[in-house]
Amino acid sequence: MKPSYTIEPIKKKIEQYTKEGKKIFATSSFQTHSIPLLHMLSGIDKTIPVYYLNTGFLFPETLIFKDQLSECLGLEFVGVNPLVSKSQQKDNNGSLLFTSDPDYCCYLNKIQPLEPILGEFDVWINGIRASQNENRKQMKEEQPAPFGCIRYHPVLNWSNAMIYQYIHDNNLPAHPLEAKGYVSIGCEPCTRKFIEGDSERNSRWFGLKKTECGLHTDLAGK
Repeated sequence: MKPSYTIEPIKKKIEQYTKEGKKIFATSSFQTHSIPLLHMLSGIDKTIPVYYLNTGFLFPETLIFKDQLSECLGLEFVGVNPLVSKSQQKDNNGSLLFTSDPDYCCYLNKIQPLEPILGEFDVWINGIRASQNENRKQMKEEQPAPFGCIRYHPVLNWSNAMIYQYIHDNNLPAHPLEAKGYVSIGCEPCTRKFIEGDSERNSRWFGLKKTECGLHTDLAGK
């Protein structure tokens, strides 16, 4: 039996925000499981800006795929760059921080650059799902974020099966690295291919007690 999903509640919620005069933005990492939400946004309101964290460490394939999606879906993708140059993102040994302090690297390249955006908008739409890890399992569909912004997680309770059914039903493309064995794709230095038996998020920050970059911990209220 096909897994069922419905997009009508998502459409109504976004329309409600708009009627209330709230400024809305979305974020995306352009992974395959991110594409259904982008597709839904393109059918609801193409004027909602979609920000992506241009950390300087993204796979070239991700950047090429981003441009293809922008053309295909008619959405505006806006890069958010770090406020601190890479020359200043080094430890005492002169190595880039992802080698010695990945938490601080994530702060400089993801959390800090997004904070001004949160202060500018009222609603942040992002595609986290409860099945991805224990932290996300505790999240709510709507909850506070810093600077008075609201986080809205429209696909929080969607399963992998629902995501891939939506992709199939709408003939959507997959991230090109998925065919090469990558299932959770972030910055190139901190991403590896999926190994059978691992959880999806174990493909990131392998060997570290780290499954989140901080976007969904430091920038999430209770």
